[in-house]
Amino acid sequence: MASGGYRQPSSPAPVSGPGALSKRTDGGPGQPVRTPSGGAYGERQELERIQQAAPLSASPGGDVGAPAPVDLTEGLIGLDAPTQLPEEPVTAGAALGEGPGLEALGLPNQPGEDMKRLLPYLPVLEHMANQPGASKAARNLVRQLKGMA
Repeated sequence: MASGGYRQPSSPAPVSGPGALSKRTDGGPGQPVRTPSGGAYGERQELERIQQAAPLSASPGGDVGAPAPVDLTEGLIGLDAPTQLPEEPVTAGAALGEGPGLEALGLPNQPGEDMKRLLPYLPVLEHMANQPGASKAARNLVRQLKGMA
């Protein structure tokens, strides 16, 4: 009888122990082949073939199934429901109309912040805006930056 070569373990250990207690952890029973029902003709056989070519190891926690469905509509107010804030105008938080404006949202003035970051580049932008064929938008940007400086 020939010796050497690969030997399939008969009962592999999930985790190898230390030193003399070590056991082989390769091979052994794996997860069953699972394929969904339905699909196009021949798809199921192709999925089974792929899973058999690269079998998954046994799952330590077992098959737990799908999580319970979550109702995402719970707590939402419908469009046809009466208002929850009758004293607040519809335009509250908007740039126009009654009620507090955008400042009530506590957001930074992002366009202003971005424009301030461009101020160090004003000489370069001014040079580009003075070139023949420069767009009106480029010239307007330079004018706006000069107004801030």
